[in-house]
Amino acid sequence: MEITQGAKVAQGEKQEKKQMKVYGIPLPLFVLFAVITIGASVAGVLPVSIVGALGACLVLGAIFGEIGDRIPIWNEYIGGGAILGFLGSAYLVYSKIMPEKTIESITVFMEDTDFLTLFIAVLITGSMLSVNRKLLMRAMVGYVPTIIVGVLGAMVFGAIGGLLTGVPVTNVLSMYVLPIMGGGTGAGALPMSEIYAATTGNDPKQFLSFALPILTIANIISIFFAAILNKLGQKKPMLSGNGELVRGKGFDAEDEKSNLKITHKEVGAGLVLSIGMFLLGTLMSKTILPTIGGVKIHTFAYMVLLVAVFNMINIIPEELKQGAKKLQSFFSGQFLWVIMIGVGVAYTDLAEIIAAINVTNVVISAFIVTGAVVGTALFGYFVGFYPIESAITAGLCMANRGGSGDLAVLGAAKRMDLISFAQISSRLGGGIMLVIASIVFGMLF
Repeated sequence: MEITQGAKVAQGEKQEKKQMKVYGIPLPLFVLFAVITIGASVAGVLPVSIVGALGACLVLGAIFGEIGDRIPIWNEYIGGGAILGFLGSAYLVYSKIMPEKTIESITVFMEDTDFLTLFIAVLITGSMLSVNRKLLMRAMVGYVPTIIVGVLGAMVFGAIGGLLTGVPVTNVLSMYVLPIMGGGTGAGALPMSEIYAATTGNDPKQFLSFALPILTIANIISIFFAAILNKLGQKKPMLSGNGELVRGKGFDAEDEKSNLKITHKEVGAGLVLSIGMFLLGTLMSKTILPTIGGVKIHTFAYMVLLVAVFNMINIIPEELKQGAKKLQSFFSGQFLWVIMIGVGVAYTDLAEIIAAINVTNVVISAFIVTGAVVGTALFGYFVGFYPIESAITAGLCMANRGGSGDLAVLGAAKRMDLISFAQISSRLGGGIMLVIASIVFGMLF
């Protein structure tokens, strides 16, 4: 009798393990939650608040995410659930399937409430503090030169693409390479358009009207390349660090063993630290030292550098580092799909992408992204980086659409822990590109 009862218990536990869950919720309960949320959206009563937006993003993220992670080929080569959520939500807006009030709620959540900034700040702090101090010092020395070589690679390959499609090299450099490698829209294309106007005397809209669609095409290509590089890393392990940028072979950089028990208190302290470091970066970028050599330095660029310095001089207690790392793991694991829905709704214009798609633009953009990948992979290996991680961060995260593009690329590459290096590319690298743009515009025009 006892044996039978024990067998029943074991069988019940086995069935419970097999039961599908979404966000840790049994599927039937999640379906009920989804029906309620979608019903509120269709009825036009979804609150325009963080609560309403999170509800919509959680449901859509789970639906697109679970489907995208199960579609053959898509889940291996395109980016899986994260990218299906990004494109799927953008399509819901483009096709006017998503109700206006839901769009408003998600847009307010992403732009006014600015959850994207909190997400990136938490990821930067946790990921940068989790890097071994010796490896971090080694990485910082070689990373900026790798970015510059990636830009040179993009220029060379872009010129080849221009020759194949009949576009003059000067046009390729000024109207394709600069916006694509410029660090996104807000920190790249927009200030670059002002440099263009100041140099040429033309209307900045003349540059932006062409640059933004091109940048969007390159962003999609970068996401696709990220998924391909992830697959290549699985087939050729020697090329990949599985999320680690610096090759540690023969280098004394063993992580210190930690037996600390991390509680909610340390995780909460990690949140305080993340916010504090972001505010310190804000002070630097807005008040203390907003420009260096005439180049405006973004808040996230300062934040990455400051957290790196704090880690290298070892002034943050180990339990606080572990708390920040635990918080980062939670955000990247549980909120990635949410963020991808928000990016698709609030920051992506599918009509703009469709209008810009033609053979010439796609071919030149693909050559530029390829040049960035090849340049950073080769030079990155030369300075001690894994080629795939170097190509993803110093290459693709220069060629995408800034902060939101970084998340999409790293999501497709399944390497969210590299967010700090991605932000160096988008923010600090974007600042370098503004200097290069001034030189190029001055020489060509």
